[in-house]
Amino acid sequence: MLSTTLVAELSQRLMPQAGEGRGFSFPPINTILRWQDLIPGINKVVMISIASALIGIVIFGLAATKDARKAPKGVRNLAEIAVEFVERNIIMETMGRSGMGWTPFLLTMFIFIYLNNLPGIIPFLQMPATARMGLPAFLALMVWVVYNATGIKHQGFFGYFKNVLFPPGVPKALYILVTPIELISTLVVRPFSLAVRLFANMLAGHLLLVIFALLSAALIQAETMRFALIPIGVLPFALLIFLTAFEILVAFLQAYIFTVLTAVYIGGATHPEH
Repeated sequence: MLSTTLVAELSQRLMPQAGEGRGFSFPPINTILRWQDLIPGINKVVMISIASALIGIVIFGLAATKDARKAPKGVRNLAEIAVEFVERNIIMETMGRSGMGWTPFLLTMFIFIYLNNLPGIIPFLQMPATARMGLPAFLALMVWVVYNATGIKHQGFFGYFKNVLFPPGVPKALYILVTPIELISTLVVRPFSLAVRLFANMLAGHLLLVIFALLSAALIQAETMRFALIPIGVLPFALLIFLTAFEILVAFLQAYIFTVLTAVYIGGATHPEH
């Protein structure tokens, strides 16, 4: 259902019109990534981000209203699974028990990113909001502010930057090399790599789905050698179905990796000896 919808929509939007020639034709990249504004400043990507935030609020809002004394079921069960996953597989693995206070922040980060990744395989949406650089860049900047502010809070302004620029245990002779590397890494590379990793992986998955959808449509709609090319078109269509399923896993993994690295950075700023 999903792959059929994707082929039909992309064929209608991106394939050459009658009289322009037929065949495989990859559209300009801007055609794939830029969606027409519904109202000035609000397009489909923005609507996906807003919807993701609202869905998360509704799920955990409803879960919070349930009686905690009863066995969890439905939306409360879903919320508890998410909380337990973040606590066990992210916080305990990176920050230890002392990091449990960060559960709300890290849980929000994980759920929000995952919900923004998923529309890449949802019919009629078929565009992860994180495949546009704006959202990953904003999230990475927020993480940058949080872990630096946390480090300054726990170590003091000068103590934090002293530990960043002159890591304890490093021979003094190496500081001439280590100090500029740590400075660039902490202040520039970390937020940049967070944003680019999420953006690049989600964009790559989106482009792969577009390519195989267009290839399938081109082979199936070919006017020359039609009967020979239709069976061949089954192969890219099958790969399209496989990649669509694979993108579900990628959406989860990218949300997980982003949240894990956030926890690592916050933990490192809180406990520099680690």
